[in-house]
Amino acid sequence: MSQFSTKPSTEVLVANEVLEQVVETSNLVVHNDEINTFDYVIASLMDICDMDIEQAEQCTLIIHYRGKYGVKSGSLKVLRPLKDAFIDRGIGATIE
Repeated sequence: MSQFSTKPSTEVLVANEVLEQVVETSNLVVHNDEINTFDYVIASLMDICDMDIEQAEQCTLIIHYRGKYGVKSGSLKVLRPLKDAFIDRGIGATIE
């Protein structure tokens, strides 16, 4: 019989559970303004967040009527470049 087990040890499982609890999820929030057109925001959501047109249109309407909307969730490492891409296009965005 082999002395190596294919089952994960208890220590590894506990470490993975703790790691999952420590990783915090943030939201990329796009803000409404009176400058950018619907079409521009829709195109930006499609380009930056890789949304299809229907999803981008729905998000844009929510942003317009509610004033802001969380368009993507994830780690800060993933969301920062996306936020910067919106800012570079003149669209207000924050990470909350």
